[in-house]
Amino acid sequence: MQYLNTNPAVEEIKEALTVLAAPEKAQFFPKFFKTGKGEYGEGDLFLGVKVPDQRLVAKDYYTRISLEELSLLIASEYHEHRLTALFILILKFEKSKNKAIQETIVKFYLNHLQYLNNWDLVDSGCYKILGRYCFENQREDLLRNLSYSENMWHKRMAVVGTMHHVKKGSFELTKEFVTQNLKHPHDLMHKANGWLLREMGQKNPKELIDYLNRHYREMPRTCLRYAIEKLDEGLRQDYLKGRI
Repeated sequence: MQYLNTNPAVEEIKEALTVLAAPEKAQFFPKFFKTGKGEYGEGDLFLGVKVPDQRLVAKDYYTRISLEELSLLIASEYHEHRLTALFILILKFEKSKNKAIQETIVKFYLNHLQYLNNWDLVDSGCYKILGRYCFENQREDLLRNLSYSENMWHKRMAVVGTMHHVKKGSFELTKEFVTQNLKHPHDLMHKANGWLLREMGQKNPKELIDYLNRHYREMPRTCLRYAIEKLDEGLRQDYLKGRI
């Protein structure tokens, strides 16, 4: 499919975000999202727009922009353009009750993974779009393919993408992906794994305890700390000090 090089809706969204940009945020965000040489967000560019403002722009435009047009925005070199495009995509998915349209949105999401290249871009949409779609349509293979990818962002999408499953009381996919990627070398995966285990524990404490008792000794410290954050202090210390 060929896309137009320019589009009024896309240009309006970019202009709206430029108006909302704050110089102090534009200076802070590159440090916060690790854009220095050799860091995980190397080379990313920021306008300096706060997330709540991006959500407002997305809410204003999501019915006025097509997927073809959205492809231009999500491919932008500016982080806020990509994140706003993702917020628009989430709204389109959540507001649609048509399975065919939802499937088209999921295909769009999967075809534009290369632009979801930082943790907020991954976490904001993967469970609201892909995770929900996989749960409702028994398409766990889509998440599983990402979990086996060599790309760290894809692996994080798979783990965080199971959040919808966890919220629905289904934990096996989360445990599968966390275990598969438990010893991944990057701290961002340790945090994601621990975060989803913690969420599982919030929903079903026994599931978390059973998983911890099998795996906590081999967990990276960051993963363990995230996973046990909501446990009572005595039990937390038992895990941290290896007394279980």
